[in-house]
Amino acid sequence: MARPTSLVKRLLLGRPFRSDRLQHTLLPKRIALPVFASDALSSVAYAPDEILLTLSIAGATAYMFSPWVALAVVVVMLTVVASYRQNVHAYPSGGGDYEVATVNLGPRYGVAVASALLVDYVLTVAVSVSSGVANLGSVVPFVDEHKVPIALVAVALLTALNLRGIRESGTAFAIPTYGFMIIIVGMILTGLVRIVVLGEPLEAPSAALEIHAEEEHLSDFAFAFLLLRTFSSGCAALTGVEAISNGVPAFKEPKSRNAATTLLLLGGMAIVMLCGIIWLARATHLQYVEDPALQIVSGPPNYVQKTVTTQLGEAIFGSGSIMLYVVAGATALILFLAANTAYNGFPVLGSILAQDRYLPRQLHTRGDRLAFSNGILFLAVAAVVLIVAFQAEVTRLIQLYIVGVFVSFTLSQAGMIRHWTRLLRTERDPAERRRMHRSKAINTFGMLLTGVVLIIVLITKFLLGAWIAIAAMACIFVLMLGIRKHYDRVSEELAPTDERYVLPSRNHAVVLVSKVHMPTLRALAYAQATRPDTLTAVTVGVDAADTRHVQEEWEAREIPVPLTVVDSPYREITRPIIDYVKGVRRNSPRDVVTVFIPEYVVGKWWENLLHNQSALRLKTRLLFEPGVMVTSVPWQLRSSRDRDLNRLDQSLARGPARGPRVSSSQGTQPSGSEQSE
Repeated sequence: MARPTSLVKRLLLGRPFRSDRLQHTLLPKRIALPVFASDALSSVAYAPDEILLTLSIAGATAYMFSPWVALAVVVVMLTVVASYRQNVHAYPSGGGDYEVATVNLGPRYGVAVASALLVDYVLTVAVSVSSGVANLGSVVPFVDEHKVPIALVAVALLTALNLRGIRESGTAFAIPTYGFMIIIVGMILTGLVRIVVLGEPLEAPSAALEIHAEEEHLSDFAFAFLLLRTFSSGCAALTGVEAISNGVPAFKEPKSRNAATTLLLLGGMAIVMLCGIIWLARATHLQYVEDPALQIVSGPPNYVQKTVTTQLGEAIFGSGSIMLYVVAGATALILFLAANTAYNGFPVLGSILAQDRYLPRQLHTRGDRLAFSNGILFLAVAAVVLIVAFQAEVTRLIQLYIVGVFVSFTLSQAGMIRHWTRLLRTERDPAERRRMHRSKAINTFGMLLTGVVLIIVLITKFLLGAWIAIAAMACIFVLMLGIRKHYDRVSEELAPTDERYVLPSRNHAVVLVSKVHMPTLRALAYAQATRPDTLTAVTVGVDAADTRHVQEEWEAREIPVPLTVVDSPYREITRPIIDYVKGVRRNSPRDVVTVFIPEYVVGKWWENLLHNQSALRLKTRLLFEPGVMVTSVPWQLRSSRDRDLNRLDQSLARGPARGPRVSSSQGTQPSGSEQSE
């Protein structure tokens, strides 16, 4: 009978896929666009907010600079899209920025890029989900009052969807993503027609508010710094572009061409929506401030500031209209789904890093549904920690954002410059050289521009919270180098040498005895079958009466194996056995001691609580003793025979449960079974 946990897992995630089904999970462009581009597309829901919010520090008159800031962001967006189209053609394996930096700049630069991307992916989930909750809270007060719990529920649902597999999650996300694009573009076109063609004087709900500047008289330098800070906040619109270069293997053939086309579609749609929203905000005199309680001088009592898209929806479609709720709902939904970009990019990058031995190997393997389940779960946990720590406040989280992505942008473009330079040394075809020179020029401009943006971001956001992201990147960088050093050291230690392995002189078998019962007799029989040089049964004398009873029954059954009683005046079990085993080896270091431990095998989880853990403690301790082998001899209780062994084998990913399991003190992990009483 299947375990309840297995049934729940199948209900939530579905039936497992065979490895040969991997090709069926690859994505066509129409599905890849919502899967990989939802983050960049959804940025139009919070990038305009951040632009207007930052400008409000200088007062309402500063809003006139918002179109110019948006234009600067568009220039960066076009440059990055053009640059990454070169990346996906040159490096289609899915390593993205990490692979480009590693191959062309060196492993340490690759690890630096990877650490930046990992942090940025986690922040993508936290920022997107928090922003989605904020947009939904603009029209549903209950959501605004319970932001953190609702954000955590959203992360849980996204995690479950992605654990079901990339193709299935992509199909689920395609309709709302395309719906969001249609709704936002439709809102922009409707506003354009009503304002330009029909000449209607549309006004946002915040147009009549009187805004008080936080800083009344900014110097030229301070105002220039404010514009740079506004620009760096608006550059949040670029997050998610790099995910396509990391996700090229998920595309259908031809992979590189489909990925490059998806990049172009992403950039074009994001630019149209960003510029359209900023234009509508200016046309409707929309105002959005950093601190409504302090900056709004005159306005309705208990004024609650709504997000930019919600205010535009109210201005264009009317307060209380169905379309207003459609705009708010679609915006909130796309922001929730924008986290899906990270859910696809983070596990793939984690798998590549694990394959290169910079992260634990568990991140490299696929789960039942051919998704990188461990990477997905790790991402979800990290995002939950951030959401709880920052109380799902977008304005606080956004300050940590985009630092990592521009680190990867800059280093990736530097790597691509070296890539083209290396190829140009050997290429002789004139047409191909012209193409390479053009690609190199694009990447050079991209490196210079993203490098400048990175410097701006670091200067303007460092004290506002960017230092936390930088510190996290540094910690991950050091951690990954440490993991690689460990794996290299272990690999070197385990590598075969030319020296011939010296066989042990003798094998001493020790059978542990707690009672004279069937598990003990089976262990004795199995030990005898291995034909050791010496065979001894050992029991620990904790209670005199119990020890005497074991000796009497041993003699009564005439068991042809000597029984050794090890005294334990302090009622310990593990230490006396360890000392006994050490004593056996002390006489001849070339000898091997094999310790046979009888064990119960139970079928119910709660039955483990009713039996002692001495076997686990013993095995764990014996593994650290050189020249000691540990053999578990299982005895299946009736409850274990009722188990579905096929399901058990699948869940534990190991062979049949009825054979003896041998552990070596040279590094094998201990079994979790228990010594029989």
